[in-house]
Amino acid sequence: MPDVLLWASVFFLAITSTSLLLSREWRWSIAFLAAQYLAAFWLVEFHWPFTMSAAKLVTGWMAAAVLGMTQLHAQPTLTNEPSWPQGRTFRLLAAGLVLLAALATAQQMAGWLPGLELPNASGALILISLGLLHLGMTANPFRATIGLLTFLLGFETLYAAIENSILVAGLLSTITLGLALAGSYLISLTAWETNE
Repeated sequence: MPDVLLWASVFFLAITSTSLLLSREWRWSIAFLAAQYLAAFWLVEFHWPFTMSAAKLVTGWMAAAVLGMTQLHAQPTLTNEPSWPQGRTFRLLAAGLVLLAALATAQQMAGWLPGLELPNASGALILISLGLLHLGMTANPFRATIGLLTFLLGFETLYAAIENSILVAGLLSTITLGLALAGSYLISLTAWETNE
């Protein structure tokens, strides 16, 4: 696979992960999450066979669909969550700092692990760091689930360069779906408590 396509996937991952952090509309967040899984598919496909990479893509889209259906029926009433700071400018600056740190660390990480290419290390660190940033800035179950899914996708992208076991790929897909279902339950529970 040409390096240009791999770096385009890394750039697309950076855009979608930052957009997930900035987006306040849940429909856009689901679309960005699905696009993020598509970009990660291209990075993982460099190391895994097409069928295993496609299974990761389908699992991610299923997780996004579960969250989207839950949000559709939960009818969220609050668009702003009580967090400090709330401004998009702060979130954009924080994401920029995290992206710079991830890209600076990726070169060293690519040298630590055998078989790990620089685009894969960059994409994985971007997903892990922005997922943790997203997770640290929210108390909303929907946003927290998206942050956890982003973090897990970064770990899966990193792990794909090291191991290509079908059993591990299936286990990671099960964890992704289980996390989406747990997040869906928490979203439904929060919406039910709000309506009472």
